[in-house]
Amino acid sequence: MPSLEYLLLVSSTLILLSIITLKLSSKLGIPSFLLFLAIGMLAGSDGPGGIHFDYPELVQSLGVIALTFILFSGGLDTEWKTIRPILWEGLSLSTLGVLVTALLVGLFATWVLDFTLVEGLLLGAIVSCTDAAAVFMVLRARNLRLKRRVSSLLEFESGSNDPMAVLLTLGVIRVLTAPSISILDLTTFFLLQVTIGAMMGYLMGEAMRKIVSAVELEHQGLYSVLTIALVLFTYGLTSSL
Repeated sequence: MPSLEYLLLVSSTLILLSIITLKLSSKLGIPSFLLFLAIGMLAGSDGPGGIHFDYPELVQSLGVIALTFILFSGGLDTEWKTIRPILWEGLSLSTLGVLVTALLVGLFATWVLDFTLVEGLLLGAIVSCTDAAAVFMVLRARNLRLKRRVSSLLEFESGSNDPMAVLLTLGVIRVLTAPSISILDLTTFFLLQVTIGAMMGYLMGEAMRKIVSAVELEHQGLYSVLTIALVLFTYGLTSSL
């Protein structure tokens, strides 16, 4: 494991390069995440950067933390009045749509790429969800004028399909690592995750709103610290339950 100083130096450098590419991506009309991937590939062990990084546990932890704040930010920026008219269509796309996409990609990988069915479904689950930031960066770059309903539907679906994709991925991984697992166990796992996740998301969302409104802090900057702590507390408590 490299030293903390080395990790901080490398990670901060990559973050700075990624921020710089944001301006380039907006000018060229290229989704920023593609440039981020290119930077990572060039910096990696097979690129000129030659950075060897093989710590999946650390990557998973950082990814979980990042996804927690991404989902929180998406919910914070979404207004109820804009998603209410397209709520059921958006939920259908972010659940059934993700499931159908995962199945189609899985069958394609099994048929064309010679994967086993479970391996193909794992690939399908991983790529089954879209990224809201990437979708709208492409739309804005090409100056497409969409109807407000379509725009709201795309925004809501892109921002709410991650949980379904995560659950599908975890479910398929369970099948790969424990082939004897039953359909009942998978169904119970899915219902438990969805029920507790939705319940805690709603309750903690209401609690956050009341806490931030009720607490009077001397410095404005402390509200950001309070919000970060509440987000991490919500994920930690929900995951433990």
